[in-house]
Amino acid sequence: MNPDRYRKQILFQPIGSEGQQRLASARVAIIGCGALGSSIAETLTRAGVGYLRIIDRDFVDLSNLQRQHLFTEADVASHQPKAIAASQRLQEINSEVTIEPHVTDVHSGNIASLVHSCDLIMDGTDNFETRFLINDIALETSTPWISGGVIAARGQVFTIVPQQTACLRCLLDGEPPQTETCDTSGVIGPAVNIIASLQCTRALQWITSAGSHIDRRMTIIDAWEGSFQQVDLTSLWQNRDCPACTGSERLWLSGKRGSQSTALCGRNAVQIAPADRRTIDLAAQAEQWKPLGQISLNPFLLWLQPQESPDHEIHLFRDGRAIIKGTEDLALARTLYNRYVPS
Repeated sequence: MNPDRYRKQILFQPIGSEGQQRLASARVAIIGCGALGSSIAETLTRAGVGYLRIIDRDFVDLSNLQRQHLFTEADVASHQPKAIAASQRLQEINSEVTIEPHVTDVHSGNIASLVHSCDLIMDGTDNFETRFLINDIALETSTPWISGGVIAARGQVFTIVPQQTACLRCLLDGEPPQTETCDTSGVIGPAVNIIASLQCTRALQWITSAGSHIDRRMTIIDAWEGSFQQVDLTSLWQNRDCPACTGSERLWLSGKRGSQSTALCGRNAVQIAPADRRTIDLAAQAEQWKPLGQISLNPFLLWLQPQESPDHEIHLFRDGRAIIKGTEDLALARTLYNRYVPS
């Protein structure tokens, strides 16, 4: 570790040299590398966190560039997976940090391996289903995680430390109805940046204090109105009636909750994940797709714009997942998947 790189950060008394060494030794998993996740990844990389595991299921889309700082138009043109594009850019920013990208959907069958050996989990997701799954694995493995979310110009952050703070199930019994999404209300970059910065600040506090600094408040902001609120969640923890905290209920980790089809917020796209996880030979599939329309292949995914359905695009990943762009209709997306993806 070159101390000159982090000189201004080391001069900040609550971090200092000892805290910087702790950052260099820390292992952090970032689940989701979209708006929040890419900002979190860049901030922690620049701060000198020694190891980052970046997990994301998606590819870079033109609509991402408005608020996702790590990506470029070249990434859009090449249909680059976000985890790969982010990893390449982050290594250019700080070669001292080990970046481990995973192009995969997070589900009950793989989340344990994806967060294994990490000291902290950062929430860069855009849906409650994955957040509840993170909450389950965090409780199961006693791994702290820092939750964040943004819609329109509003956002919130809170820290979950198993057996020490309230968890997500303490606040919500299940996934709330989607009365408002980024498709209906949009999202602005400044709100994303504020929430990601607050998440990273809490991460730095947790790591450099060796876990002794825990903020038990939920912070809620409205960037447009300029408002800032903090809600103490201590009483929720003290009530001790949470089925996940005290009853060891793991509905999402057990697979009892969750779906294999997901509409991607703000993307006019649906992800289809097959029940049987398998590996697809993308090069061989590209040969089969050549007569069917325009295709593009990279090491991580295969893209097809079918001649019979030119308003839709199919992005097929090696694990059998596909993101169907051009619709939010789950039934139509499944029909297109079954038509073009081998069973």
